[in-house]
Amino acid sequence: MRWTRRLRLCVAGAVTASALFAVPVAQAAQAAQAAQAAQAAQAAQAAQPSDAQLTDLVNPFIGTENEGNTYPGAAVPFGMVQFSPDTGHNTGYDYSQNHIRGFSLIHLSGVGCGLGGDLPVLPTTGDVTETDYAKYAAEFSHDNEEASPGYYKVGLGSGIDAEVTATERTGVQRYTFPATDKANVLLNAGQSLHKKVSTQVEILDNRTVRTAINGSGFCQDTLPYTVYTITRFDRPFTAYGTWDGDTVTAGSKTGRDGAYLRFDTAKDRTVEATTALSYVDARGAAVNLRAEGGRSFDDVRSAANRAWEDRLDDVRAQGGSDSLRRTFYSSLYRSFLAPNIGSDADGRYTGWDQKVHRAKGFTYYQNWSLWDTYRTQSQLLTLLAPREARDMAISVIKIDEEAGWLPKWGYGTVETNIMTGDPVTPFLTNAYQQGLLGGYEEQAYRALKKNADGVPPANSPAVGREANKEYLANGFAPYIKGRPHVKPGDSDYDHGASATLEYALSDAMLAQMARDLGHRVDAERYAARSQSYRNVFDASTGFFRARDASGAFAGPADPAQSEGFHEGTAWQYQWLVPQDLPGMIDLIGGAHTANERLDSFFAYEQLLKDPAKTAREVWVNGPYDYYNADKYNPQNEPDLIAPYTYLSTGQPWKTTDVVHAALTLFTDAPTGMTGNDDLGTMSAWNVLSSIGIFPVQPGYDTWGLSTPVFERVDLTLDRRYYPRGALTVTAPGTSEDDRYIQSARTDGTAYDRTYLTTDALRSLRSLAFTVGPRPSEWGTSAQAAPPALR
Repeated sequence: MRWTRRLRLCVAGAVTASALFAVPVAQAAQAAQAAQAAQAAQAAQAAQPSDAQLTDLVNPFIGTENEGNTYPGAAVPFGMVQFSPDTGHNTGYDYSQNHIRGFSLIHLSGVGCGLGGDLPVLPTTGDVTETDYAKYAAEFSHDNEEASPGYYKVGLGSGIDAEVTATERTGVQRYTFPATDKANVLLNAGQSLHKKVSTQVEILDNRTVRTAINGSGFCQDTLPYTVYTITRFDRPFTAYGTWDGDTVTAGSKTGRDGAYLRFDTAKDRTVEATTALSYVDARGAAVNLRAEGGRSFDDVRSAANRAWEDRLDDVRAQGGSDSLRRTFYSSLYRSFLAPNIGSDADGRYTGWDQKVHRAKGFTYYQNWSLWDTYRTQSQLLTLLAPREARDMAISVIKIDEEAGWLPKWGYGTVETNIMTGDPVTPFLTNAYQQGLLGGYEEQAYRALKKNADGVPPANSPAVGREANKEYLANGFAPYIKGRPHVKPGDSDYDHGASATLEYALSDAMLAQMARDLGHRVDAERYAARSQSYRNVFDASTGFFRARDASGAFAGPADPAQSEGFHEGTAWQYQWLVPQDLPGMIDLIGGAHTANERLDSFFAYEQLLKDPAKTAREVWVNGPYDYYNADKYNPQNEPDLIAPYTYLSTGQPWKTTDVVHAALTLFTDAPTGMTGNDDLGTMSAWNVLSSIGIFPVQPGYDTWGLSTPVFERVDLTLDRRYYPRGALTVTAPGTSEDDRYIQSARTDGTAYDRTYLTTDALRSLRSLAFTVGPRPSEWGTSAQAAPPALR
């Protein structure tokens, strides 16, 4: 256990999230339930350690059904390789399907479009007569399937047992065949989860196969990237061949689309192989194989389990139902699956200029779902994995250095331009606010300033703030319906209203960084621009509304039918002003009006009567049903912060009610993910909201407070970034009957604010909540709310 390295978190006395609602709201303040010392002693007793492995609490099948789009296969934390079965779903694995097309090397947890799935490998027996993996796919049953962190196993209908595990840069496979002289392993280079551009297969010797795979895709076609692999078997194959299209050539050593390797398993029925991956070149794959290969399957599996146990051991949970603990730890597990290592074992990586570079003093990472992760997952990593989070931030800075512009949604070595707004700014300003950019502050600021004040040139694949010219001139990004896309991906002009709100949010965060670094003129300019959200407010409707190029309001006046918002409506985007909630609240008519609108938005009266039913039947209408709604959508990113708006309207107890209702959507089942996980975004929301500390101003250092679902949370943070090295959050007695904060204390001193700053987290040793059956006066004063950033 890395006690001096990172945070150890112990969660004790948990209650099921679905059981946190039974008491009606009352307005009178309640007395403390017990003395603080007695409560602390009670929580400490509940937090006695357990000898059970925390990896046993992780269920990798959560989210594999109903478009959660997670994967059950093998990976290590932030690994380059995610070795997982593909069943025919466009993102890889779907629990409702019963055929496996192959075990491929690359997957991203919870993405909404097909990508990855490179080099699907499948064991078969008999002659090789099919080259389409949809036709030679093997039937399987969940009764013969198991998964845990770093390991996956399935018994195929063909009588073959398949197992996979992983290191950072390799996937290791073990197949147990029936007794036969025609045991095959198929390496399909020509098919994956996205469009292939070209492939090459070479059989190097009687144990080794090499491939080069050019791929493109992800929601829309993007620039191609190349993945290099080398696969080394633990014993010689007895025969081999390759295929081009549907033509199989026995004895051929080169091919375009795939290769088969044959083994005699009449006596020795087991075949093992290690496949190394590189985004640089064939030499890089060989370097990774030498660095991480050469070990038995069982040794690799044990090492992967230890890596996960070591990571999860920083968040120890005691008490509560088995289901809740599995849900919580499974979310924590998924939060550490991305971003992914992009550099080889020798430090080389392919930059976004498509040239080879060498990472010096840091590990290079890739895969940036920034529109999603900037709101939750990046903040969780700054707490629990600050060293890796620093390297991730440096990697994003390197993208600007090498390719000329910061990313929006980066996959592998290319920009996809998926989603809108300016998510890279709060991502990097968050890293700055958490103290992770030491030595890179000014370089990061220069890149962010260029991004905030300009538009990428025509020869850059990036779109950046695509509507920035109009935004800077007129104070809003126009909604231009049907405008042709100049570059692949999404366009801010299709979503002018929400793009305006996101630009303004980013400007606010950049203003704070500029002020800290002494760039005062810039700070004032960005702070003024952060008020641009006002320019898309329609006083006649009381909601934000898109404007066309002439400045006229566009689309239906009904906020539930609004246009120009990306994956949402005006109802859902009205709360996306975390930089200035007091100003937004005044704009719509004050706190009373805001609370009425929030209550309607969350169906609050229904929620109090039946939170789980309200969450499933009122809030949620399908995994991709983003539009034509006037209710909270807990499945998608625009609303992730919305429950915490009550902290700014004088009714903080309602934040607890809404958050805990939303937590009921996370269950220990294949359907237990709410919406796409989006590289750990929803999982991180679950983890942070369960602990009771949530980033309410993404890109800054403000953490909103709500009632934890656990009685005790012990954090031991990385001492390089959190010198005190310890923070304990307690809420003794939190339950279905006692869920409302009555008082709070920081290091034994009364605390009446509904938020903490990162500096406070670094200086504190304890945050203690007293809870009771009814709302209290705690956190209701105007001074208690998170302040505006101006």
